[in-house]
Amino acid sequence: MTARVDWLVLGNAMLGNFLGGVSTRTLLIGLPTVADGLGTDIVGVSWTLISFQLATISLSIVFGRLGDIYGRHLIYGLGFVTITASAALCGLSQSVVQLVVFRFFQGLGSAMTQSAGRALAVDAMPEGSVGKSQGLMTLAFHSGFLAGPPLGGLIIQHLNWRWIFFLLVPIGLVGSILASVRFKGRGVPGTRRSVDYAGSAMFIALMVMLIALLDRQVAERLWIGHKSVLALTFAGMLLGFLIMETRATSPMLNLSLFRIRMFTYSVIAAFSLATTYGLVDFMMPFYLQEVLHLTPTFIGIIFLAAPVFTMTLAPLSGTLADRIGPRIPATIGVVPFIASSLLGVFLRVDSHWLLPTLMLALTGIGNALFNTPNHTAVFGSLPREDRGLATGIIHTIFGLGNTLGISMGGALLTIAFQHYSGIEGATPRPDSPFAFVSAMNVCYLAAGLMSVVAFVFSLMRGDARSQASRAIPPEV
Repeated sequence: MTARVDWLVLGNAMLGNFLGGVSTRTLLIGLPTVADGLGTDIVGVSWTLISFQLATISLSIVFGRLGDIYGRHLIYGLGFVTITASAALCGLSQSVVQLVVFRFFQGLGSAMTQSAGRALAVDAMPEGSVGKSQGLMTLAFHSGFLAGPPLGGLIIQHLNWRWIFFLLVPIGLVGSILASVRFKGRGVPGTRRSVDYAGSAMFIALMVMLIALLDRQVAERLWIGHKSVLALTFAGMLLGFLIMETRATSPMLNLSLFRIRMFTYSVIAAFSLATTYGLVDFMMPFYLQEVLHLTPTFIGIIFLAAPVFTMTLAPLSGTLADRIGPRIPATIGVVPFIASSLLGVFLRVDSHWLLPTLMLALTGIGNALFNTPNHTAVFGSLPREDRGLATGIIHTIFGLGNTLGISMGGALLTIAFQHYSGIEGATPRPDSPFAFVSAMNVCYLAAGLMSVVAFVFSLMRGDARSQASRAIPPEV
């Protein structure tokens, strides 16, 4: 840990997080135009999101571990190079198949930068500044999240959808250059310099199967057979993976870390809130546009409420976590999510736009107050040599929780819509506003319950400052 701030490393780590935020939002804004440009439909273009997700979820933990062993600067720099090259290729794509393939490699590069970035930010700060470093990283990501929609709109309106990807190339080049300046081709002192290749390969296969179980589109495209067969195969491989990792001398995933209460409860709380995001986030644009009949431009302004509050409060939340520990601010941060979900239960077909705006603002406040201290808790509870692995786990857990939430939300929305509409087999449609909004209310109630789970585990996590010293070494 440096005795002073290494601004070059910290700035480059923040640049990677900003790139992650802006690239996600600009592409979402441009999806319809991309589909038209490549002559595909919404299902085809959705695979540009799914392929990226497959790469990041399945590889983040693997690259986090590789960064701990061979050097986070190496993995981070390679990630920037991969993102830059794949972004250029995405912009040059002549078919949706090409774009899906190149987006997978973009996700691979993102798994590298995201698994190393937050750990590098911690290493760049003085001792006792973990929360401040994570607050700055959250600020950087949500700055990109805030800039993405208007930037994407300008690109679509005045240039060409291909510039959504070409825009990332100069940012990636700057990140690659900065990473090379501070390049250190070695791992963290004390880390075992061996890679559990078998465990890594099995883990990647497990993540792909798990995503297929959670996401119907992935299951239909990647798996031949019934989901029950996939579930049994996954259960068998998971058991084999756990046995193999407990016997490995240098496991890819050190299972003994889950004996640390602070670490495990923080992961469970993060997973619960990520599931909450997935449960309800996809419904709000349909409600605003198809039920309340707001214009896309006005909806874009409403959606600024969340990142504005997150950007404003995240650094303060991180500093508070450094001073008093992460448990109190993180647990308080769950409360706005509960409040937002409860407000969603009272949405009506004629609600004022201020109500959903308040809900989005509450999630922004919750993001700032929960995520930064929760990341601080994860880093503070583990030895320094496992920080890359910890970052990979954070990103994997968020991706899996979000995927589970979307799957649960879609199923729950469908069941509730059929109940309120009285039409068996009906698909949720905003053109049946009463049934649609009533089904949304049910989903928000479920999201509130998931938030309560996060609150309980966050409260029970204990004191991070006393946990790190009791971290358990890998089993031999």
